[in-house]
Amino acid sequence: MSLKIALLLTILIAAIGCATKLKKEENHVTKEKHITAADILGNPEYLAISYGGYRQTSRDVQPTIPELKEDMKILSAMGVKILRTYNVQLQHAPNLLKAISELKEEDSSFKMYVMLGAWIDCQNAWTGMEPNHDIESEQNAGEIDRAVALANKYPDIVKIIAVGNEAMVRWATSYFVQPNVILKWVNHLQELKKSDKLPKDLWITSSDDFSSWGGGDSSYHTPDLENLIKAVDYISMHTYPMHNSHYNPWFWIVPENEYELSDSEKIESAMLRAKEFAVKQHDSISNYIKSLGVNKPIHIGETGWATVSNGHYGVNGSQAADEYKAGRYYQLLREWTKKEKISCFYFEAFDEQWKDAQNANGSENHFGLINLKGEAKYALWDLVDKGVFNGLTRDGQEIKKTYNGDKDALIKEVLVPPTEYGMVHN
Repeated sequence: MSLKIALLLTILIAAIGCATKLKKEENHVTKEKHITAADILGNPEYLAISYGGYRQTSRDVQPTIPELKEDMKILSAMGVKILRTYNVQLQHAPNLLKAISELKEEDSSFKMYVMLGAWIDCQNAWTGMEPNHDIESEQNAGEIDRAVALANKYPDIVKIIAVGNEAMVRWATSYFVQPNVILKWVNHLQELKKSDKLPKDLWITSSDDFSSWGGGDSSYHTPDLENLIKAVDYISMHTYPMHNSHYNPWFWIVPENEYELSDSEKIESAMLRAKEFAVKQHDSISNYIKSLGVNKPIHIGETGWATVSNGHYGVNGSQAADEYKAGRYYQLLREWTKKEKISCFYFEAFDEQWKDAQNANGSENHFGLINLKGEAKYALWDLVDKGVFNGLTRDGQEIKKTYNGDKDALIKEVLVPPTEYGMVHN
């Protein structure tokens, strides 16, 4: 074979190799563009979490794009691939989508998808005037329009729109609306999909307490709720055994037949009961919608466990809040939901101190898996051991373990659940 022919063959083989590689990359990109909510919800490989990137005591201080990108890298290292946000009134969600888009441009293998929340209120909500729960806020239309615009701008990232957050449950006395309001906007978004004004594979839901989805009090069982259940693409339910350790503590109190157990056994038994409490609330919705002849996925839009409380869940209350119990709840919920292929938007990624700004030890400030010092709480200690956070920082702080990784020091602060009902309500 002449040198010239050999050279031509070498060039031809290289060209074929390049073309094959490009074709594979093209196919990969094409496949990525077509990933839908149906592909990722219920998929154990797509870990979900609720996310707020606020560091300060007020949401007036918005997280910057670099801060959001920093958080995305941390969550991605944890295996998180789906985030839940809560409103598009502020710049947080638009900036988050921009941050994810930039990360995808910087690294084509980066994956992060978003369940975009649109906040819904009743008339006079948050104004100091009497809320009118039968009439919706005039602000809702603009909120929906903003969510639609973002879903169309970032179709490769936004895979779900959630209409309202705990917007139908009656204990949300500051702002709740009737189900017909949520139904109106869900139908509106579904119509936009049909007319090609939103991606057809975008899923629409509302994220609300289990009772609002018919899993509890039968007074919620209305024709509007039935129509809403039929209109959404899936149900996003909230379940909070920790809150119920105070408000509905029958499952949390140490039963008489466990009085002789060791403290560690009592705690473990209580955490197993907490997990079963969440399972039963999920099942209660499933049973209700099946009674309507509906068969749709039910995923968990929120559940979590605070690590600090100077109120209902602390030493003078149900004694539920501490890092050990929060870590066990996280483990138990992830195990159950992965096994059952339920997406669980665990609440939440990072502590946010704006939620109870005047009370530093209020439980609402301490639901994060990572605290404001950049420390991974007990739930994530195993990931620190595995080195998944190596090279990553949050606000200049390396991701290290709380308690300096001293489990004995952590355990010393763990409280045993009470043995009497009255103690919970002290």
